[in-house]
Amino acid sequence: MKFLFFIFFFNGLIATGIYCQNVIPDSLVSRTEKSYNDTATLQRMLKYSNEIAFHNPAGALLLDQKTLSLARQMHYSKLETDALNSCAEDYHFLGNYADALKMQFEALQINRQMKDFAGEAETLGLIGILYNELSEYRQALQYLIPADSIYQKLPGIYKGSFVLANIGEAYDSLKMADSALYYTRESYYKFSEPERPHLRSFILNHIGNIYAQFGKNDSALRFYDSAVINSKMSNDQLNLTMSLKKIADVYSNRGMYDSGIYYAQQAFAIAQSIPSKLHVLKASDLLAGLYSKIHKPDSILLYLRTSAAMKDSLYGPDKFHKLQMLLLEEQQHQYSIAREQQEFRNRTKYILLLTASGVFLFIAFMLLRTNRNKQRANNLLQLQKRKIEDTLAELRSAQAQLVQSEKMASLGELTAGIAHEIQNPLNFVNNFSEVNKELLIEMKDEIKKGNMHETEAIADDVIDNEEKINHHGKRADAIVKGMLQHSRSSTGVKEPADINALADEYLRLSYHGLRAKDKEFNAVMKTDFDETIGKINIIPQDIGRVLLNLYNNSFYAVNEKKKQQSEGYEPVVSVSTKKTNDKIEITVKDNGNGIPHKVIDKIFQPFFTTKPTGVGTGLGLSLSYDIIKAQGGKIKVNTKEGEGSEFVIEFPAAGSITALS
Repeated sequence: MKFLFFIFFFNGLIATGIYCQNVIPDSLVSRTEKSYNDTATLQRMLKYSNEIAFHNPAGALLLDQKTLSLARQMHYSKLETDALNSCAEDYHFLGNYADALKMQFEALQINRQMKDFAGEAETLGLIGILYNELSEYRQALQYLIPADSIYQKLPGIYKGSFVLANIGEAYDSLKMADSALYYTRESYYKFSEPERPHLRSFILNHIGNIYAQFGKNDSALRFYDSAVINSKMSNDQLNLTMSLKKIADVYSNRGMYDSGIYYAQQAFAIAQSIPSKLHVLKASDLLAGLYSKIHKPDSILLYLRTSAAMKDSLYGPDKFHKLQMLLLEEQQHQYSIAREQQEFRNRTKYILLLTASGVFLFIAFMLLRTNRNKQRANNLLQLQKRKIEDTLAELRSAQAQLVQSEKMASLGELTAGIAHEIQNPLNFVNNFSEVNKELLIEMKDEIKKGNMHETEAIADDVIDNEEKINHHGKRADAIVKGMLQHSRSSTGVKEPADINALADEYLRLSYHGLRAKDKEFNAVMKTDFDETIGKINIIPQDIGRVLLNLYNNSFYAVNEKKKQQSEGYEPVVSVSTKKTNDKIEITVKDNGNGIPHKVIDKIFQPFFTTKPTGVGTGLGLSLSYDIIKAQGGKIKVNTKEGEGSEFVIEFPAAGSITALS
């Protein structure tokens, strides 16, 4: 009963195929001839030919050939490649591999010229399928794997499931079952083209093949049955005959020859109705083998004759020669492409080499030019350096002269102070000497008179006066010795010195020096000395110069302010010393006009002065700063404009003899 139903269904399919072959293609062709520039109609023709190709490849071929001719007349390259691929598929189904490969190679070349990557991937996949059927499996992989790589890079949904399935078939035929199963499963999971149902049948068949190779016949049969159902629903006679033939193989391997013959005969009948020479050949070979198992010579001879006829038709000398020539042409074409690519790479390398050489030459030129400019700049710098050195020498000479002038000015002020200091004891000596002279003359007169009592009184006065003369003489001697000691050249060696005595002595010398210049000048001097300091290791002559500079500046400042404010202003200069835990301070303070804040950062710079031109050299504070720094100390200033200035000298407390002991 099932067999009768199948025969009825099969006859219906054949009638449908004949109708599609003779009626619908002619209608579309006649319509297209009337409006040959209607691209939409050509696309519909291609779509329809793809739908009938799996049960009527001959009718599809007629339609595709007409579409190809019209697409070429319209110079529509994309439609031309689609038509070439479709014609190639028709030739493939009909067993004409040479013409199929020729058209696909032509389509591949046009796709590459247009840079149509999707079209290139599809054509590569179709060529791989043909090489699979020609049992050239490694050659097939050389087309299928690049096709999959292109599909993976294209945006949108992956449309290379048929390529993955054929990669699986190639690995299956090469007995690489694991790789075959991987790619076949990938093709099944990635399938997303419901408009191409024959691909689903194709994939299901290949999954069944993998399970059959692993010996899992029940699983294989389930996938083959699914492929049969899908093929019948989509009227896919090609994949249907493949599925039926695979089912027959499974039953044959199990020794169920009657079931095998049953499905093989169905596959044979459908293959003849298409007609598909390749599937007729495969089915007839299987039937001959099955009938040999059950010892039916007549049937064996029938199917062997059919197989021989199909082999001659598919692989006869003419077709084999044509296929060989085509493959040779393709190899030559591929070799030509490779040679052109190599020549292009060589030209590119040559151009890059020339470019690199040009760049290097340009860089060398720029370096040479830069080097010459650098030499000119160096020569100019050397010239400027010599000029700067000459200018510096002149500045040093001027500086030396100014330093000498500063020293001479300081010496003059010191000399004036010394003279004023010595003048007082000398006046006492002179005055008491004259008084003693007068007393001695008077005493002689009293002696002559015999007035001894008066004589003794005069003698006592003379003795008192002599003591005073001796006292003031010693004072003058001490002043001279001290000034000689402080005025001698500095040895640069530190020695213990009483900083309080030094500060007090130079304060008086500075004051008297200014008084010697200006008799009207007067100022209050205040001292506050820390007696716990003791002696410290310093260079006394240098520190004396520093103190003298600070005192002179303070007295000058208060004198200038006195001239500006004659009433209600009392000039005051004070000096103090103080010892803390880690340092010793000397503070010189005045209530003069102070230092403007805009120049406070410049006062220790050489040649900078706030005094009028000709009054100061601008070296006093600079020299003082250098001297204090050289002796391990530091000097700083606190000032408030209009109210006065305060200079603070700091020494490390470790310099104290008391601290050292």
